[in-house]
Amino acid sequence: MPSPSPPSGAACIFCEIAAHRAPGYVLYEDADTIAFLDLYPFTRGHFLVVPRRHGARLADLDEADRIALMHTVDRMCRRVGRLAPDYNLALNAGAAAGQIVFHVHFHVIPRYGEANPFHPRPRVALDPEDAGRVVATLAAP
Repeated sequence: MPSPSPPSGAACIFCEIAAHRAPGYVLYEDADTIAFLDLYPFTRGHFLVVPRRHGARLADLDEADRIALMHTVDRMCRRVGRLAPDYNLALNAGAAAGQIVFHVHFHVIPRYGEANPFHPRPRVALDPEDAGRVVATLAAP
């Protein structure tokens, strides 16, 4: 079954962020991938790792894009320890699995000893001042 795409004529927000046509708190980027803070984080420092080329699911990407994506996931999982020693790594594939933006992406969610961050509760918008501090912590090589 084919993966959903943005409605005809609608732009994919992750494609827009990757192309720098929409704002984002960028932590890392290279020719094939980009990592940026989630605007409605489960925990402080929750970020996303996405391929620049659009694909709704991991299986929609060609092998080179999958490899590049996993390299960046690895790089950013090594950096998340600057915020917290523990983290969740999540991939939601499809609407029934909780995928909201249909551009494949991994969530990296630092854990600070709080209860399950996936527990249904209102998510609070990212604070721009704190976002700047997190970017300074995680963006440095």
